[in-house]
Amino acid sequence: MTIVVPRELLRSAAERLRDDSSLQFNLLSDMTCVDRFPAEPRFELNYHLTSISRREKVRMRVAVPGDNPVADSVTSVWPGAGWMEREVFDLFGVRFSGHADLRRILLPDDWEGHPLRKDFPVEGQR
Repeated sequence: MTIVVPRELLRSAAERLRDDSSLQFNLLSDMTCVDRFPAEPRFELNYHLTSISRREKVRMRVAVPGDNPVADSVTSVWPGAGWMEREVFDLFGVRFSGHADLRRILLPDDWEGHPLRKDFPVEGQR
């Protein structure tokens, strides 16, 4: 099942999915990003959630515009999101407000650009 959540409701939706006793999605299994360039909204964040006690999974999808690629961090909900958000930032350039340590995780600090964006030069960084 996929739940589509407006960007401005990301954190509150995450809290409800975790805290509601009928839901209990207490594990963020994975987080991915899709670049839909040239379409808008350009980016799609996908949060793959697991309810361990209920043995159910759900995907939470959040659209992020290309001209303002910022979403709330969910590290206060699922602390493990910190690494995943850093990876999405590093490779796609989506920023996460409220993230305590948003910096590159895979590429060198002086790397220019975000290589998984569809408009990143095929030749790579020069």
